[in-house]
Amino acid sequence: MPIDEIIENFDLLDEWDDRYRYLIELGRALPSLPESARTAANKVSGCASQVWLSTSIKPNGGNGPVLTFEGDSDAHIVRGLIAVLFALYSGKNAQEILSADAVALFEKLGLREHLTPQRSNGFRSMVERIRRDANAALAAVH
Repeated sequence: MPIDEIIENFDLLDEWDDRYRYLIELGRALPSLPESARTAANKVSGCASQVWLSTSIKPNGGNGPVLTFEGDSDAHIVRGLIAVLFALYSGKNAQEILSADAVALFEKLGLREHLTPQRSNGFRSMVERIRRDANAALAAVH
């Protein structure tokens, strides 16, 4: 689902309970991560729950390397956060990824004030991991 559609849907939901349910719904729609991708290398540290993030890089996109992501978590709400991040980042080139501000989006969606500090830290850890992969993809090209 495109990030603009997710933002619109969040804007329509006034109650945090409805937003929470929507976030969980987004997570349920995530394709499941193959068992072979649940490796130590794909595990995101800094998250309270188990989170795996797998990055595929197509080095020769028209505007530089294009990154796509797969991921999963053992927590429903975190799967929803992963879905939001993938809507923002997956299928984009490395430069676009590095210029997108996921933390500002997180605040715009009203997630920051409703999630525990641990979940917020986990979200930041996932963003840092994605940005690190985008930087590595750019460095590999140059």
